[in-house]
This record gives sequence, structure tokens and C-alpha cells, in this order.
Amino acid sequence: MGLLSSKNSKIKQAHVLLLGLDSAGKSTLLYKLKLATDITTMPTIGFNVEMIELESSLLLTVWDVGGQEKMRTVWSYYCENADGLVYVVDSTDQQRLEVSRKEFEHILKNEHIKNVPVVLLANKQDVPGALTAEDITRIFKVKKLCSDRNWYVQPCCALTGDGLIWAGSRPPAFTAAS
Repeated sequence: MGLLSSKNSKIKQAHVLLLGLDSAGKSTLLYKLKLATDITTMPTIGFNVEMIELESSLLLTVWDVGGQEKMRTVWSYYCENADGLVYVVDSTDQQRLEVSRKEFEHILKNEHIKNVPVVLLANKQDVPGALTAEDITRIFKVKKLCSDRNWYVQPCCALTGDGLIWAGSRPPAFTAAS
């Protein structure tokens, strides 16, 4: 289907899957983009779905699926009809980094998203000792795993919004595919 489909020539719509381990910051990120304000989030049991207008001609339907171990077993059910994947990494959680990498690698094998663009968000950059976007790119083997699609690794902080708004309002991997 490609990243963007259009009901009319002026407004493009995309379904984006927002994944990552629990406590990576997915819901905080989602609501920072949606509401442009700070909110207190609770662990997501199930999923959140929000529509976000990034610019006047782009409407995203974002599916934020819980990252607890039990929820990860159903991530694949949300892949059908996804136009993009945003995978959030807690750049400070060294203990679970390998688990996150394996989950990322596993979801990329899903047939429904084999060609969709991927953005990895290296979240929590405000915390001292956070791994850089370059570290995440290397550790997650993004160049190898995403060699068949557009991808981008973006450092960010969901709490402050730093790194969440790009020039032109679209993540670079999504812009290249549109």
C-alpha cells in the first residue's frame, strides 16, 4: 500500500504502528505529539490509538501498543495495514537493550510490514549516560535489518519533545517514502 494513501488529493493518511518495550516512552511520545503538552501516562494495557495531524496535508493514525511481555506476543496482529513503524528504545535501559533489539528484529520479519519505513526513536536523551542514536543504530543492526526499506534513527526526549519535530514535520524515513 505504501506509506501514504489518499482519500482525496489534498489530505494524505497513514497508519503508523508505535512499538517498543514497556516504559520506553511510547505513550508519553504519542501524547506529546498529539497534545503538545506534558501529561502523566500510565502503563498501556492493550493499546492507545490517536489521530495526529502533523501538517495540513498529513493525518496519522497512530497505534500505540503496550510493550509488556504478554502484549509483545500480539504485536504482529497490529501490523496489517501499517504504513510505517516507529520503534521506541529506552536509551538508558542497558539491562533490557538486548531484549528490545530482539523484539525489533522479530517484528521486522512480519510479512505485513516488510517494506514499510522504520523510524527508531532513541528516547530519554535527557538522562545522563543515554546511548546515542549512533549507538542504537549499531546495537540494533539497523543498517543490515532495514537495508530493504527507508529507515532513520532519531535521538529524542518524549518529556521535553526534543527531537520529535523534524523540518517539514515528517520523520525523514517517511518523507523519503511519500
